[in-house]
Amino acid sequence: MRALKSGMSTMTKILIAAFVVVASAAGIAQPGGQRARATHGVRSGLFAGTLPLPPGTTVRRDLHYGGGVDETYDVYAPPQTHGAPVVFMVHGGGWRRGDKDGRGVARNKAAHWVSRGLIVVSVNYPMLPDTTPLQQAQYVAKALAAVQRDASQWGGDPRAFVLMGHSAGAHLVSLISADPPAAIAQGALPWLGTVALDSAAFDVAALMRLPHLPLYDKAFGSDAKTWAAVSPTRQLRGKIAPFLAVCSSQRMESCLQANAFTAKARGLGVRVEVLPQDLSHAEINGNLGLPSAYTSAVDGFLAELSPALAARLR
Repeated sequence: MRALKSGMSTMTKILIAAFVVVASAAGIAQPGGQRARATHGVRSGLFAGTLPLPPGTTVRRDLHYGGGVDETYDVYAPPQTHGAPVVFMVHGGGWRRGDKDGRGVARNKAAHWVSRGLIVVSVNYPMLPDTTPLQQAQYVAKALAAVQRDASQWGGDPRAFVLMGHSAGAHLVSLISADPPAAIAQGALPWLGTVALDSAAFDVAALMRLPHLPLYDKAFGSDAKTWAAVSPTRQLRGKIAPFLAVCSSQRMESCLQANAFTAKARGLGVRVEVLPQDLSHAEINGNLGLPSAYTSAVDGFLAELSPALAARLR
């Protein structure tokens, strides 16, 4: 982030300032806007702690949704549950690394939501350099379809899924959510909503034309057509499931990108919200599930998606 800021030209800063002015005039949510009650999250070092899983939690690891070594997922489920909503979590790691059981990915989310009668699924997918982000999104869609088919085996409702991802994973679930027919063509059922945890890559085409971190070059290359194809903002063309974009107010580009995506979505009739947080990129992921106004705000969004979620979260 420091490297990105230091590399900004005067013109870039002017453009960003102009965007903020335009966003304010257009009524786009700024930090302190929608769900502003949650701007103070749990803070204590990198992560504020790890919760124990509720007694009786059933954990199934390394279930396969395909034949590849990375085509696996873990399930965290309440005991003897039936028809439970499912949080479908996709890890980050710059499209190049990361794991479904990595630190901050699933544990606190599972501890929180399993205790409320939800199921949490955490998925892996193939990585760069062998698999491009566009192909990774296809793998995530494939995983979604497979997990939905199997959900009833461990008490889940295949029609009550919420997509969630952090960082690169947030980009992937946002890309799927912006173009649902691509996932449905792989056998996925419609989902209730999406929560994107601190993606700065909603509009890859715009991102790549500004000073940016080298990891984006490794992920997206130099072809403008590819940039458009992997940009959730560019692929969004119609009404989609409700969408919550959590962004770190410590990363200027994250909230700017989230606001631009949600502005376009709102114009298409989508129920969409931005939740800015004064937390680091890692804390937004790892602290979700710990007792805080932040977790409560995400719960509030989820509770509005269906009566089953409302009954468990309110």
